[in-house]
Formats: sequence, structure tokens, C-alpha cells
Amino acid sequence: MSSRSDYLFTSESVSEGHPDKVCDRISDAVLDTFMAEDPEARVACETFATTDRVIVGGEVRGPGSILSRVEEIVRACVKDIGYEQKGFHWANLRVHNYIHGQSEHIAQGVDAGEGKEEGAGDQGIMFGYATDETAELMPAPLHYSHAILRRLAEARKSGAEPRLGPDAKAQLSLRYAGGKPVEVACLVLSTQHLDASMESRDVREMVEPYVREMLPEGWLTEKTVWHVNPTGKFVIGGPDGDAGLTGRKIIVDTYGGAAPHGGGAFSGKDPTKVDRSAAYAARYLAKNVVAAGLASRCVLQLSYAIGVARPLSIYADTFGTGEVPEEAIEKAVAEVMDLTPRGIRTHLGLNRPIYQRTSAYGHFGRAPDNEGGFSWERTDLTEALARAV
Repeated sequence: MSSRSDYLFTSESVSEGHPDKVCDRISDAVLDTFMAEDPEARVACETFATTDRVIVGGEVRGPGSILSRVEEIVRACVKDIGYEQKGFHWANLRVHNYIHGQSEHIAQGVDAGEGKEEGAGDQGIMFGYATDETAELMPAPLHYSHAILRRLAEARKSGAEPRLGPDAKAQLSLRYAGGKPVEVACLVLSTQHLDASMESRDVREMVEPYVREMLPEGWLTEKTVWHVNPTGKFVIGGPDGDAGLTGRKIIVDTYGGAAPHGGGAFSGKDPTKVDRSAAYAARYLAKNVVAAGLASRCVLQLSYAIGVARPLSIYADTFGTGEVPEEAIEKAVAEVMDLTPRGIRTHLGLNRPIYQRTSAYGHFGRAPDNEGGFSWERTDLTEALARAV
């Protein structure tokens, strides 16, 4: 994110019916099924979707009986998202299951043994970010792009807008003044519609009330540029229009480009994979840093090596907004949380079937729920951090 105080910044979101998000949902649903049966299961599940076809593959270690349920899981996901169209219908699509056992060579690096801590599931770098520009401590362009699409999905599923289809994308360009978002400079929204007679102006008339409902008052002005279904009709949507793949929307999943990304996708991976669990931990810690008033913005980087338990490095950047030195934050976060893979999973309660709900509208900025989902959004470390610095 820019260090300037006056600028434009843009982020996008995609709906649960976007082809890539269909795949993320299926991969996480398979993961949740394994985690419900065996909290220590190992899962790396990938999904590919195209016209009338879903292909699921990957490596697992857990109850073998779940493999016979993969087709049922796929169809349930597609049905819940809402696809009942020619070319992609939950009841008619073909499902191919190529899931198999986890490599013993990977397992030996991760498993704890005599005198050995459980190691990270892979090498890599993970980032967490928080900013005080929204109540959720998330970047505003991404937060409100998610909010618009979630609201449209609610209207579609409730029957209030039966002409809306599952596939949609939203993009907001916000104008910042004094480092804070103040206005929507440009709004781009493309949504699938089931009425083939509708044109762009008809779609805007349908969606505009929902857009206005979700944005702060005064952000939409006479100068705001609207692009609603700018190519015209959008009837053929989902995997029938474009192929989908797990893990292709990682910037949508995280911070909308406002912060760095380590490159690893989340969906379909059990929490021994630090691509996922350490990214959640980094968000948790960055959010608590900001919530504690130690900075207005904070990015944290963690790095790991496969088979090695403890992070190799911890890096913090508060972009000049810090009330304490970054070195003090780096030391403090390591004191208040065990950042080994096992420590992260225990602290955040990640060995639970809580992942399908993360697969659309962002992994961050969501309220913690009663089943343990989004536990990394808690702000219960503020006092410990304030003491540690």
C-alpha cells in the first residue's frame, strides 16, 4: 500500500460462483470432511472445474472411507452455490476423483518424533496485515468489494433477485485523502444474470440499491464512474464460461494487493501446511498489533523450512505509523504466541472443520464464530502485546 496520503487504490473481489471460487469451495469441503472425522488428518486437495465436469485430486492421510464421498461433496457444494444451468448443473456434471495417499517423504518431515518437534509442512514466506481504515482492520477497497458481492448473493439466494446468477466480480477504486478512504472514484461490477433480455443498464438498475446499501454514506458521488456489466450480456457463467482452479484468487483471499503475499494458496490445505496456518497467525498478530494501538498499519512476515518447527525469521513493518520500534514488535509477537506449526494450530484451534466458510469473500476481516471459524480474527492478545513491548 502506498505511503502517500492522497492517492487512488483498487481491489477486487469475486463471488462464490466464480469458477475459481467453486473450486476453492470444493477443496475446502473435502478438507472439512476429513477434519470432522480425524482432526489430525493431512489433506492437500486441488479441484479443476470446466463445462459439465469437476476433477478432484491431491494427497491425503486420513479415513479412507471419505474418498467414496467425494462425488457427494462436490454436488452438494455446487448445489449450494446455485448452479443449475445448462453446461454446469449440480445433478448432471461428471465428477472425477484422483485423491491418493500422502508422500511418506513429506510426512517424515512434518511428523513429530522422539526428540523432534513437529515440523512445518513446507518452506515458504507468509504475510499478515492490518490497517485501521475499517472497523474490521482491513483495507477498505477489498472489504467493501467483498461486502457488495455477499449482499448480492444474499439477495439471489433469498429469492429477492431471482434474475441474478452465481458468478460475479466487483472492483472498487477508492480515493484516499490524508491516508483515509473518502470516496469511490470508480466501481466495476459484472454479474451473471439469468434473463437473457437484460442489458447493462437493466443490471445496474437491479444491483445499484444493494451497492449503495453496503457502502459508507457519501462515498458514492456524482463523480463516481460506474461500469456495470460493461461487456453487455453475462448469461453464461461459472465453469461453463471459464475453467476454474483451486488457489487462483489468493489476492482476493487476503488483502486485495494492499500488502505483500507469500504466494501460497490456502484452500484445500490442512493446517499443518504453514501456507495456510502461518498466514492466519500473521494476520492474527498484525491485527492485534493495530488493535492494541501499537501502529495504525502493520505487516508481519514469517518464514519457515520444511521439517523445521520454529520460524526462521520474523519481520514487521508499520509504515512509519508505529508507536514503538518494529524490532520491539518482532520480539513481542514471538513472546505472546508459539509460532511452531503445532503451537499455531493449538492457539487458534485450527484442527476443526472450519474451512469451507473461508472459501469465498475473504479469509480475513470476518467475525469469529461459535464453531471456531475465523479464530484468527480475535483481538485477545492486545494486552499481552502491550506488556511485551
